[in-house]
Amino acid sequence: MAEHNTARLLICCPDQKGIVAAVTNFIFQNNGNIIRSDQHSTDFEHGRFFMRLEFDLASFKLSREVFNQAFAELAERFKMDWQINYSADKKRLGLFVSHQTHCLMELLWRWKAEELPVEIPFIISNHEDAGAIAADFHIPFHHYHIEQKNKLEQEANILKQIEGKTDLLVLARYMQILSGSFIEQYPYPIINIHHSFLPAFAGAKPYQQAFERGVKIIGATAHYATQELDEGPIIEQDVIKITH
Repeated sequence: MAEHNTARLLICCPDQKGIVAAVTNFIFQNNGNIIRSDQHSTDFEHGRFFMRLEFDLASFKLSREVFNQAFAELAERFKMDWQINYSADKKRLGLFVSHQTHCLMELLWRWKAEELPVEIPFIISNHEDAGAIAADFHIPFHHYHIEQKNKLEQEANILKQIEGKTDLLVLARYMQILSGSFIEQYPYPIINIHHSFLPAFAGAKPYQQAFERGVKIIGATAHYATQELDEGPIIEQDVIKITH
């Protein structure tokens, strides 16, 4: 829906009656057109309720500032944690990569085709292989040689380099384990593209691990990076079958 000017409302609150009716009626009363809505309850009696609602802004009556004030009153009634994002505000997505560039190229192709509506302020790598690719796409490229002895120093340099330039990072086959210090200091989400069907075969050489176990399904996982290696919340996964 990148061609439309839309808003995406994310809600989390204690599950109770009337949440969906109240939220959708709020959008309707202010002349908004809901184009996508997803919801989930962990337990309808004592659980948490989650909702993601996207609506068109073409004829919506409320400005951003007025929306925040008006919706805050509704949110208070249901004890909501909520946030709203706008498609017109492109996220700034920083890319980290190492030797293998297939994940990087997939993201750049989709970005170039406007399927991925983001800004890419830089590509960072611990190898120089992706420098030519970055130049082809006119994206600033920064190379940091990283060894065990200089890892923390180089991570500090990277944090200084990217400060204020991103809204999230994507590790597109970045074959370095970010230190807990880096993850703690970087204030926004970090998404890792990992070449296994997590939680199976975490860590290095997952396909070799799968081969040794005789596994006939392999996959890939996008997940949030945390201080526990390959243990962060999973965003998306896919698998393919293989023969012996």
